[in-house]
Amino acid sequence: METASLVLCYSRMLFFQFLPTFTRFDCKLFLSDALEHWQGSCDVCMIDNTHVVALHGTGRNMVPVPEMASFAERYGFQFQAHEKGNANRSAHVERRFSYIENNFLAGRSFADWDDANRQARAWCDQVNAQYRRQLKASPRELFASERAYLNPLPMWVPPVYRLHQRLVDMAGYVSINNNRYSVPEEFLGLQVEVRETKDSMEIYRGPRLIASHRRVLEATGRRYSLPEHHRPRGQGRKPKPSDCSAEENRLRQQVPEIVAYLEALKQHYAGRATLPLRRLLRLVEDYPRVPLPETIATATQYRLFDLERVENLILRQLAREYFLIRP
Repeated sequence: METASLVLCYSRMLFFQFLPTFTRFDCKLFLSDALEHWQGSCDVCMIDNTHVVALHGTGRNMVPVPEMASFAERYGFQFQAHEKGNANRSAHVERRFSYIENNFLAGRSFADWDDANRQARAWCDQVNAQYRRQLKASPRELFASERAYLNPLPMWVPPVYRLHQRLVDMAGYVSINNNRYSVPEEFLGLQVEVRETKDSMEIYRGPRLIASHRRVLEATGRRYSLPEHHRPRGQGRKPKPSDCSAEENRLRQQVPEIVAYLEALKQHYAGRATLPLRRLLRLVEDYPRVPLPETIATATQYRLFDLERVENLILRQLAREYFLIRP
């Protein structure tokens, strides 16, 4: 399993995490966790010349990506890259990776990414509390005396998230990072916004939260479904008032006895059958109500969905009953 290790050190205090990818989103998640763990930030965050943070330039001439510069400004620090070829600075960073590989990873096994990071956090606390002979103290004791010089964290920090615009497929899923998350069936084929946070995948339709899943770190290609999103096979769904057009709602209220014909008419025409329903509503409102149920019952029996012929039937019925010429 390929991993990306992120290590952050302050005053010989150690903090690291394991992630399957290394993107700007992952970097911001890691830094926000580390700063919250230490309850403060320094004025400068020294990094290598990684493309995740650097827009262009190296060393002192490095210009950070605006997204990362804005993130750093929120916490009160600045990114600074070490000079290319600075062997001492590079060795200081690489030595931490070597220390983790030889002292933490050796002989360990992990159930998943969360388990690996839980063990890493516990091991960091243990290592930071150990007495160092060359320091005459433990890193935690030295850090306690230096914490007052850290920049305090903001009173409130918005959570780190990444936005995705997706269309719900006809199976009722959206695909993020090669993982498919279920969406309620009434949103099939609609545009949704997926907010990816550290622990969850929140799916919105406009301002409305319609689904929330636990975030899966690895690209598994699997489906992740919630039981309330998909009905058992063979069970239909009753239409909601919000699913019906304005014409259909008016027809259901004014002439409830023709509901069976409405359902058959919608099945005959693709989509919501707005134009046929609009014409049927005009027939209901223009002609007397008495001959209508009988005519619609005949149309339902013979599955007659040509509304022009239905209107001719209504006119014949009216001609026989309302326009008789008596001698």
